[in-house]
Amino acid sequence: MQFDLTSSQQEYRDRARAIAQVRLAPGYRARERDGRIEPDLRRELGGLGLIAPEIPCELGGQGRDRLTAGLVTEEIGRGDINVAYLQVVGSLVAQILAGNAPPELAAHWVPKICSGEEIVGIGLTEPHGGSDAGMPRLTAVRDGADWVLDGVKSLSFGRDAAAVVVFARTGPAQERGKDISAFLVPLDLPGVTREPYSDMGTVAVGRGAAHFAGVRIPGDHLLGAQGRGFSQVMQGFDFSRALIGLQCIGAAQQTVDETWGHVSTREAFDRPLSTNQGVAFPLAEAETLLAAARLLCQQTLWLKDAGQPHTAQAAMCKWWAPKTAYDVITQCLLLHGQYGYRTELPIEQRLRDVLGLQIGDGTAQIMKLVIARQRLGRALAP
Repeated sequence: MQFDLTSSQQEYRDRARAIAQVRLAPGYRARERDGRIEPDLRRELGGLGLIAPEIPCELGGQGRDRLTAGLVTEEIGRGDINVAYLQVVGSLVAQILAGNAPPELAAHWVPKICSGEEIVGIGLTEPHGGSDAGMPRLTAVRDGADWVLDGVKSLSFGRDAAAVVVFARTGPAQERGKDISAFLVPLDLPGVTREPYSDMGTVAVGRGAAHFAGVRIPGDHLLGAQGRGFSQVMQGFDFSRALIGLQCIGAAQQTVDETWGHVSTREAFDRPLSTNQGVAFPLAEAETLLAAARLLCQQTLWLKDAGQPHTAQAAMCKWWAPKTAYDVITQCLLLHGQYGYRTELPIEQRLRDVLGLQIGDGTAQIMKLVIARQRLGRALAP
């Protein structure tokens, strides 16, 4: 694993950092008030090659490595953690479609994702089941050349997504993770209704539910082999878990940088706050923790690029990096005193936004179960 960046990786990181500072950070609070990410901003990011840059050029991507996608995600997260999630979902879904959709379907949707023209969400969990994604109640029944879907899925970007990748039961088996297939479902079809959620954070992501009542989709919207969608498509989540870790690290690192500045200039008892060990040492600890979490996430992406196993490392990224980011931002808020608690600064919003990523896309308990099973095997693990 190389610790120095290539000129290409550095260029993409600098490009993402520039737009984060100029465009994303100033609008962070406004996007929460509006409850969405502006379509023009999506297209601007896509035009800069900052959505799913690892996708092949022939499908509208930049043909870069996964580590580049991670560098971009962290830098965008410094400016707006919710816009960074647009890139995370873009990379995840574009990868799923590029690897599992029929060529014509992939050629239609993947370039739209990479350009920022459209959002395609991911519908894995259901309101009743939460972490139990292996037992969906959404069903897909074959009817001639089509599939008919009935049920409900939770998804991010529920307001603005043009389509969603869903996992549905296509067979009678009741064994967890079996007879589950993946489908691409346009959300403008008859029988689809949307239900917005009211969340305490990540408001701009616009989470919600998609209800499917006799929704008919063409047969070629099946992704991968029938009955094997859960095992085939779920492999892409190892990639996105590392990206989520970096998304959270970006928000936390930005907060630490701001806090160093605050404690260096604010005085108490006739001297800067930073001259107190009780102030400087927690920030030193935060820098250490974020550096370690960043390296773990980057190692996971390096392993992905090298074609080596990385499931355990990805699960480590997903449970530890969001928790670490939350703890770090909490400490920074406290070091700002009353100013950190007020809404004039972005710290309290970052705290709420990061908290949601300890839940969504796999809780800490699920990730630790994945790690244990990788080390022990299913027979000996919880």
